[in-house]
Amino acid sequence: MKHIVLALFIGMTSISVQAQTYPDYTETYVNDFADLLPDADEERIRAKLKELREERDIEFTVVTIGLMSDYGYVGEIEPFATGLFNFWGVGNAERNDGVMMLVSRFDRKMRIEVGSVYGTAKNAPMQEIVDEAILPRFKRDNYVTGIESGVDAVIYDLTGSFPGEYDANLAQKVMNRGRNLLEWLGGWIFVILAPLLTLPLQAYRRWSRNKPRICPNDGTRMVRLDEGWDDKHLQKGQITEEELKSVDYDVWECPKCDHVTVEAYKAWFSRYSACRTCGYRTVEGETEILEAATTSSTGRKRIDYHCLNCDERWHVIKTIPRKSSSSSSSSGSFGGGSSSGGGASGSW
Repeated sequence: MKHIVLALFIGMTSISVQAQTYPDYTETYVNDFADLLPDADEERIRAKLKELREERDIEFTVVTIGLMSDYGYVGEIEPFATGLFNFWGVGNAERNDGVMMLVSRFDRKMRIEVGSVYGTAKNAPMQEIVDEAILPRFKRDNYVTGIESGVDAVIYDLTGSFPGEYDANLAQKVMNRGRNLLEWLGGWIFVILAPLLTLPLQAYRRWSRNKPRICPNDGTRMVRLDEGWDDKHLQKGQITEEELKSVDYDVWECPKCDHVTVEAYKAWFSRYSACRTCGYRTVEGETEILEAATTSSTGRKRIDYHCLNCDERWHVIKTIPRKSSSSSSSSGSFGGGSSSGGGASGSW
């Protein structure tokens, strides 16, 4: 009997291991499997990675995926990133100096994996890039800026130059720094002003939520119930919305006649949309690339929707525009490099 149980355990283990896969790359610069990057932004990032390879012979690839579990893996991102890096063979086989930026969108995890030549020397600078250049933007769901800022910072760490200035003289680099500083200040000015611009709206909403309510039946001043009590007056879908933080509800009750008023306040920003069946803001979507777009043909992607309230499920198929012809030179293969697990990770 013990032999049978052992054989079954070994068989199940081997099946689990065999279920682990990695995606095949379509090019050596950008593989946006999660469809995070609009075409123009993807092409701009690709141009920077291509320039790095042409000017300094360093292979740097950006990869986005939906979930690691899509490839049969459940766990931390570090082993998956190292395995994918080595499966693709990123970097020169002799120098092992390649770099991979991996973003797992719905796991909300990312990693910068570096080739084995760096050992642990790049762990600290890559962690600084992850923490300061990438994650603050990812937390605002600004994946394009986060990825591109990370790419720029990694290239500067590796070469001492930002994209576009490998052969620039000192004066040109100073001018570029000045321009980058102005752009950076412009971004921070927006970050500073944005709360000020929304402050009146936030103040009005706060005043509106807190002002006294008068019972329409007997004119008695109503009482707003706390979270523990107001759920007793909410529908199942409303409770789910509160759990997902897509909508917040206030429940006012008249202490004299027990009249109840329920008021809804939608979240300023939420990843959840309204369900076509039950109407609650409890729908999440997951994108799967069915056919990658090429320079000669469009691609297709499938978006699977799932309502976390009524469990309704449906999907839509959308067309992915053709890639621009300038990206055709992105095809090819990696140089056979490997990683020993160095780099840095983060989550948001």
